[in-house]
Amino acid sequence: MSGTDERGAESATIPAPGGAPRGSLAAWALVIVAAAQLMTVLDLAIVYVALPSIQADLGISTPNRQWVVSAYAIAFGGLLLLGGRLVDYFGRRRMFVAALVGFAVAAGVGGIAPTQEVLFGARAVQGAFGAVITPAVLSLVSVTFTEKAERTRAFAVYGMVSGSGAAIGLILGGVLTQYGSWRWCLLVNVPFALLIALAAVLVLPKDEPIVATRYDIPGAIAATIGIAGLAEGFTLAGSHGWGSPYTVGTLVGAVLFVAAFLAIEARSAAPLLPLRIVTEYHRALLYAAAFLANAAQLSMFLFLTYYFQTTLDYSAVRTGFAFLPFALAVVLTGNLLGAPLARVNPLNLMMVGAAACVLALLALSRLNATTSYPIGVMLPEILMGFGVALSLFPLNNVVLAGIDPADAGVASAAVSTTQQMGAALGNASLNTVFALGVAHFLARPGNADRVDDAAVHGYSLVFRWESGLYLAFLLLVLLVWRDSRRRIQAA
Repeated sequence: MSGTDERGAESATIPAPGGAPRGSLAAWALVIVAAAQLMTVLDLAIVYVALPSIQADLGISTPNRQWVVSAYAIAFGGLLLLGGRLVDYFGRRRMFVAALVGFAVAAGVGGIAPTQEVLFGARAVQGAFGAVITPAVLSLVSVTFTEKAERTRAFAVYGMVSGSGAAIGLILGGVLTQYGSWRWCLLVNVPFALLIALAAVLVLPKDEPIVATRYDIPGAIAATIGIAGLAEGFTLAGSHGWGSPYTVGTLVGAVLFVAAFLAIEARSAAPLLPLRIVTEYHRALLYAAAFLANAAQLSMFLFLTYYFQTTLDYSAVRTGFAFLPFALAVVLTGNLLGAPLARVNPLNLMMVGAAACVLALLALSRLNATTSYPIGVMLPEILMGFGVALSLFPLNNVVLAGIDPADAGVASAAVSTTQQMGAALGNASLNTVFALGVAHFLARPGNADRVDDAAVHGYSLVFRWESGLYLAFLLLVLLVWRDSRRRIQAA
């Protein structure tokens, strides 16, 4: 998927039309792919701050509001592995440009959506095209920057963009929502994506596609429907209850689709996800950990957004900037401490980071309507950002340790897939936890009119659940650490 084989090496040299030096074109190529990656990462976060406005404008229910995020994440994660195959089979530049155009069209439809159904559908289509853009970016970086120093620099830029995209999205979403409309959070993608596509046509070299006879389309469809069904089942639990036939039927159907995906992958001649990658003991634990961490981290954005805007009465812009301490902590930890921390066992770093996240989320669970932002919110955000950087930045490196080089691309892509699934199911399940918590609080004697207190109770409940998810992450990484110690001692 990553395009690092012989055909990638053959297309690594960038032609220099008009006598332009290769270095200049390589620099422009890096700008193009970095901008595209920023757009796909940013687009998941940019709608968080806008969610209260979207919900009010389109009349979206509390259980269903998470679909603005989840529709994008499910399509992105469910189709990411297939997207990587399509990039290799049909050509990097061709698929990159086509996906950018499709992304722009979907963003435009979402930006003018008259109903929630149109918006959810447009977000899903955006995610599907994003699932092609991201592997195309990785493949283009791999084949364009072949010298060690420039490749290291290129992937450092890629990592910086991926790490800071959420922060930029939260702030930009606040600015666009307050001074324009929530619709601009989507419409801004249209000129941006089309400009990147035009630049790609002018700068990036053509590459020859591989003629493929087999595609694991059934696997991609089964995985996407299965994850979407799980998200919908969790959502229905919030509005209909866990015992509802609708909830039970949806969850059972989703599990059957996930089982079908596993059966397809076990028998497919060209599986999207070879099961040997995810069934190896330590790697399976790390994939589960990635799922849990993203479920906790990204759902935190959802509920802090509503806490800021509905409980503290922050504006959209102030809400975006209220997340800035978290973002700065992530970027600074990942970059300033990167070199010295590289000498430490990454599993140790991940456990320290997870412990920091548990403490930060427990601190956030104590929020109320009179909490002081500097002490009650900013300090936990900084601790959370520090923990997220330490716990998630080394993940790819640890997952790929000892893997067959032929499986490195799909194993790395599977981490991104798992994280997107965590984002989707985390938002869906914890949104249900919030809705049920609020309903139970209001149902207590004398609480019927305490709507604001009920919301704060719901936030507190969710943050405690998120701390539990990160505690489970810590325990899974500890199991991997113990297994690695046993292997060293046995050797």
